[in-house]
Amino acid sequence: MSAILITGPAGEPLSLAEAKAFLRVEHGDDDELIGALIVGARVHVEGQTRRALMTQSWRQVHDDWPSDRPMAVWPAPVQAITAARVYRADGAVQVLDPEIFIVDTAGAPARVSVEAGAAPPPGRAVAGIEIDFDAGYGDDPTDVPEPLRQAMRLLIAHWYEHRGMAAVGQSVAALPQALGPLLAPYKVLSL
Repeated sequence: MSAILITGPAGEPLSLAEAKAFLRVEHGDDDELIGALIVGARVHVEGQTRRALMTQSWRQVHDDWPSDRPMAVWPAPVQAITAARVYRADGAVQVLDPEIFIVDTAGAPARVSVEAGAAPPPGRAVAGIEIDFDAGYGDDPTDVPEPLRQAMRLLIAHWYEHRGMAAVGQSVAALPQALGPLLAPYKVLSL
């Protein structure tokens, strides 16, 4: 199983103004750098937690339908299945109705199963099934849990403060210790 980002988020969980206020930067000289740090912090938090912070479109590829359990789908939180396809042996694609999927979004990762007999088996042994879905807390930055936004602030401040260390060959300071406790409750564990 592999997960592929189809469409990234339309915005970030923190605005440039919020990041600059946290950094206490009042000039515009570093706006491009701070903007890049915002994106980097989101990607870092998403990677550590296996969660999408803002709404994004993803595709998960499977070899076959599991017979005895639901499929785990991440990044969390899954909002909805938007499309699905099964590849036949001749390479033709059979489009499936997203309504045939039963999605349990209460847990992380989400669990997805298919109504009995509603989906044909794939005709190829590898990557025979594609499931597209939307994931994330929403489109508004305030939809993202505050501990994850705070983790981003701490990362941005850390990286901003230590941005020149790698350039002069010094060892980069360890990430802030507060990151662990902020991220721990949101980490999605493998099943």
